[in-house]
Amino acid sequence: MAEATNSGGSLEALAPLVGEWSIVVAFKDTPPVDAGARVSFEWLPGGGFLVQRWEVPVPEAPDGIAIIGADPAREGGYLQHYFDTRGVARVYKMSFGDGVWRLWRDEPDFSPLDFAQRYVGTFSDDDTTIAGAWEMRHDGTTWEHDFDITYIRA
Repeated sequence: MAEATNSGGSLEALAPLVGEWSIVVAFKDTPPVDAGARVSFEWLPGGGFLVQRWEVPVPEAPDGIAIIGADPAREGGYLQHYFDTRGVARVYKMSFGDGVWRLWRDEPDFSPLDFAQRYVGTFSDDDTTIAGAWEMRHDGTTWEHDFDITYIRA
């Protein structure tokens, strides 16, 4: 990857994400679904952004793309610009370090904020698995489990 940093986090720190991963999703009250879901992370030519693409062949989960870059408003932070096949577009704040990947959305951006969301994923010691879960908050106070997602390096 080319050297790429700006006033936010170092993009080089995101290197553990780069590559191909399979995804196993477990929705509330259902067993995990290993339906051939895939995600890839690759550097945009020039190294200024990390591109995430995913395909999930289950109706509850849309396919999509996200562009990850440094957050100029938060020292050491990142932003994930998210777009999916439902036409949903959002901006998530992101942190990445010490084996933990976090995403959260708790304020409106260019789309309304009907509920807050957050994700925490933890890397295995050998960086071949990321085990995590998404949560949502509708009432401004109580976080509720949404679904589990496990990334397995392909």
